[in-house]
Parts: sequence; structure tokens; C-alpha cells
Amino acid sequence: MEPVIGLEIHVELKTKSKMFCSCSADYFGHEPNTHCCPVCIGLPGALPVPNKTAIDWCIMIGLALNCKIPLFSKFDRKNYFYPDLPKGYQISQYDQPFCIKGDVEIKIDDKDKSIGITRVHMEEDTGKLIHSTVNGKEVSLVDFNRSGVPLVEIVTDPDFKNAKEVKVFLQRLQQIVRYLGVSNADMEKGDMRLEPNISLRIKGEKSLPKYKVEVKNINSFKFVEKAINYEIERQKEILESGQTPEQETRGFNEQKGKTVSQRSKEEAHDYRYFPEPDIPPIKLTDLEIDALKDNMPELPDAKLERFKKEYLLSAYDSEILTREKSTADYFEEAVKIGKDHNISPKQIANTIINKKVDIVNVLPAELVKTIVAGTQTTQIDKKELEEIIKKVLAENPKAVEDYKNGKENAIMFLIGNIIRRIGKRINPNQLKEIIIRLIK
Repeated sequence: MEPVIGLEIHVELKTKSKMFCSCSADYFGHEPNTHCCPVCIGLPGALPVPNKTAIDWCIMIGLALNCKIPLFSKFDRKNYFYPDLPKGYQISQYDQPFCIKGDVEIKIDDKDKSIGITRVHMEEDTGKLIHSTVNGKEVSLVDFNRSGVPLVEIVTDPDFKNAKEVKVFLQRLQQIVRYLGVSNADMEKGDMRLEPNISLRIKGEKSLPKYKVEVKNINSFKFVEKAINYEIERQKEILESGQTPEQETRGFNEQKGKTVSQRSKEEAHDYRYFPEPDIPPIKLTDLEIDALKDNMPELPDAKLERFKKEYLLSAYDSEILTREKSTADYFEEAVKIGKDHNISPKQIANTIINKKVDIVNVLPAELVKTIVAGTQTTQIDKKELEEIIKKVLAENPKAVEDYKNGKENAIMFLIGNIIRRIGKRINPNQLKEIIIRLIK
């Protein structure tokens, strides 16, 4: 048996207002039901007005994932009944999304693998159910603060073979979204929610399995790995017993490390999609798409390659410095300041990486000042220095002989002894030149 895994990823955009109204989209941590209006809670007669910034950002995500951008798109109604969906439908996109047919390159065990992107579309988030106890009774309360927040759904092709590939891809996607500046992609706050679709087929088969199991709303890379691995084993047991796993939606129980059944999985026709009658179709032009491309920031891959060429850094250093945009920006600011003090980009990179610099609390100028202080050497009279070196050489004839016999490490031993004798920082290259001259 081999796994066939695809992903649906929901990313909340950090626009100032919601997707179809002017309510603040900054709802996290606020009192329940304080960020909503008649549009958010689906009151009769309330009409949606699309958020242009959210649409632009959705298209930018698509462009960053190498998607094609159709010039014609539309919103649709996705009909289903659930307490956190006040209208009884969600405004989403069905057959004509903003972005289609993309791909993302990931590296697995030093080999490149392309993951297909089926679509990237725009929708509104739902409200949130809060399970609580009121007056001794267990109840479910609804908070509509999140209702209507712009939500981008990214759907991949079923190209993943295991949980490791899924984790690498998701980390890459989170990095891209953060570089674009369109979302914090903070999974603990629900900014990025992960939903793997998992099924198994006989190894070597090309057709897709006749069923799939979706695990909903996972909020960490670790948990998505555990959920996938659990599902693979669970489905394997069912298939080996001669049965077919149910096509269903499951949740992941973090405490028990297992998935649990929630409901049978709906097909597209179950949602009774039809075009959203209150929002006209969206028509784009090539000029508008080109303008969005021009406004996109430098993405991780391009930045990594530039760091290697411009700053002469290793692939390893460049990869670490570009993992987070904030670290990359900090490094470049420090390099600018360091130029005036003859501090090289390599010295700055080494300090940030090896000393694990707190880039939030240590300003780039402070970092450079620390490096400068650490590289300053003491000036010492040349004759006095030579006398000290001669004494150390006389006291260490074996090291001198070792160097003469080609053991380069002997020089470092002698330099260490001399620096300890002087008791102050001194340029080791200057010492090395004098030592070699006196030995010869």
C-alpha cells in the first residue's frame, strides 16, 4: 500500500477590515461579538461589498505559488447549515477561482520535488463555537468576531507520499505567506489551519483511490504529521481486512494522538453551489496582474540566491538567515552599518547564527558595535613582542620541531601560548607572520 495525500490550507489575511464589510478584522483576543455587524451575522437585507485588498493579496499568493491568474472570476454560495454560519451559506469560490494550476518546489533528502497547486481561492471565515458551562449546563456559544474575516484556501494536488513531505511543504508555504506580508500565518491563533486528505492505494497504481478521509483544522506541523501517520495505519488495517475506509471528515485528538470521526464527507454537489447573486463577477486585466507582480516583495528563494552572490555567504548561512524575513532584514541592516566599520557580511552572519542574537531586543547598530569591540586588538611594541615570542619558542621546542615537520596545527598552539603570555587581544595573523620568520 502507498499513501496518496493532498492538502487544503486555510490562511487568514491580515487586512484591516473583513471580507465583505467594514468591521475590523483584528478580532483575536477581543470580547466575543464586539467585531460584527448585520453583514457578519447575516441579517436580512445586509449586502456584501468585496474587499479589494483581500482579493489582491489572494492573487499575490497565487502568483508566489506560480499559478495562472484567469481574467474572469466570480464568487459563489456554498450552502450548508452549522451554528457558526449565520447566513446558512458561506461566500466562497467554486468553479472559477482567482488562481489555478500552480506548483511549488520543495527539497526532500537533497532531492527536488514539485508539488502541484490545484487552486487558490477567496472566501469568508466562519464564526467560532465556544463550548462552555453556564449555570451548571454544558452549552455551545457562538462568537461572530471571526465571521467574515478574509480567508484564502490553497488546495494542492494529491502529490504527497508521506507526512515528512507534507511538513516540508507547509513550512515552505508559511514562509512564502509571511514574506508576502499578507498574513502572520500564526497557527496557534488560527491564522493558518491545515487539512490533509489521506487515502491509500496498491503500490504502482496510477488511478486515485475511490475514497478519501479529510482531517479538519489541525493547528501545528507536529500534529499534522501525527494525524497523517495515524490515518495511514488505521486505513491500512481496514483495507487489509478486505473493507474500504469510510469517506468521512475526522478531527485530530491531540491528547490521544489519534483521529476521531466527525461526519460523513460531503461531495461538491452536497453544497448546492450557485453564483453569488449579490456580487458581480470579477474581471481582471493583464495590466492589473502585472502591477501586482511588480508590487510583490522579494521571495525566499530569490533572497537566498542573492545572499550567496552579493554577500558571498555559504548556502547553509544563507538558508538560516532567510528562513524568516525579519532575520534577513535585520542582517541586511547590520551589513549596511558594518560597512563603515570594516565589518564583513560574513562576520555579521557568523555572529547572528552562532551567538543566536535576539533580533527583537538588540538593534543592528548595537550588534555591529559589539563585533567591532570584539575585533579590536592591542598595539604592542614590536621589540617587546619579539622577545615574548622568542621565549615561548624556546620553552616549546617540540611545537617548533612539529611545525618544521609540516604540522600546521603547531602554529596555533604557539599563538595560543603567546596570547596568554601577553594577556591582551592581539592580531593572530601578525603573530603568525613573526613566529614563522623567527622559526625560519
